[in-house]
Amino acid sequence: MKRFPGLVLIVLLAASCKTNQLYINVLQPAPVTMLPEIKKAGIINRSIPTDETKTLDAFDRVLSLEGTDLDRDGAWESITGVAEELMNNDRFTEVLLLRDIDFRSSRVGILPPPLSNRIADSICRVKGVDALFALERFDTDTRISTSSGGSVETALGNIPFLGFQVTMETIIRTGWRIYYPAEAGILDEFSFSESLAFTAKGISLLAAGEALKDRKNAIREVSRNAGRTYAERILPYRLKVTRDYFVKGTDNFKIAKRKAQTGKWDEAGTYWEKETGNPKSKIAGRAWYNMAILSEINGDIDNAMNLAAKAWEDHKTRKALDYTRILQGRKNDRALLDIQEIQ
Repeated sequence: MKRFPGLVLIVLLAASCKTNQLYINVLQPAPVTMLPEIKKAGIINRSIPTDETKTLDAFDRVLSLEGTDLDRDGAWESITGVAEELMNNDRFTEVLLLRDIDFRSSRVGILPPPLSNRIADSICRVKGVDALFALERFDTDTRISTSSGGSVETALGNIPFLGFQVTMETIIRTGWRIYYPAEAGILDEFSFSESLAFTAKGISLLAAGEALKDRKNAIREVSRNAGRTYAERILPYRLKVTRDYFVKGTDNFKIAKRKAQTGKWDEAGTYWEKETGNPKSKIAGRAWYNMAILSEINGDIDNAMNLAAKAWEDHKTRKALDYTRILQGRKNDRALLDIQEIQ
């Protein structure tokens, strides 16, 4: 079976009486485009509260029973996750963790105003980097609920439990920006949150609470993974999409269907090609449309567009009109991918 560049065939499913559906993986551009000239990146932490906001931040920690170092450690874990992921990306020649720059957040729980381009440019020039990844917000909020009684599952079944159960739900909220002062702008601004739930039982509330100590390690791990996930926004990714192709009309379509079902796409194409000259316009249009699908499978988007256009313009195959628009989108994505994949 031929290997097709940039395209992974997944599975065939029956879609209707006249078409089958094909699932494929296509490469999509990254949500954030890092220009080729960005080779050195710096990472800064702007999530540390100012003296004016420390009181409010401390009050929030008392209400949620959080450790005094939970937000601080979680923030640096998230930054470490970003740094690790960026260092694994060959497009960067250097990634610097700028711990010596002491930023303070004037707001708790929300993104602060962006850095001015003057400040971002000054940091980049002094530190010798091209762009800044900034952790603008890191905040944890914990909700606690308690209950008594209930049951415990054992090898002998559920048995009554006379102690206490403590449940803690911790919501981790992070926000990031990427500054590129050479273009006088912000390349990306993105916030997201994740929830973790922890439950423990004990003969007293104190004992149940003690059993939740390991949650800090879990929060640190999730924070680091959140950083890695954010860094992946500059990486292209694969997306599963569907394509319909015709399987009925003549005996050649039936034979080609069986070839396609066993992954012999080029052989299926020889039968579709025979029908492109069919005197019945509907049959010929289906054949040209299927040949366009084959071209996409083979990685030739331009030819697929030409064949799909022919199916619509010469034979009024309705699916072909929609398909040309899909292919135009893929062509636009390919141009962006060419920029993003430059090393």
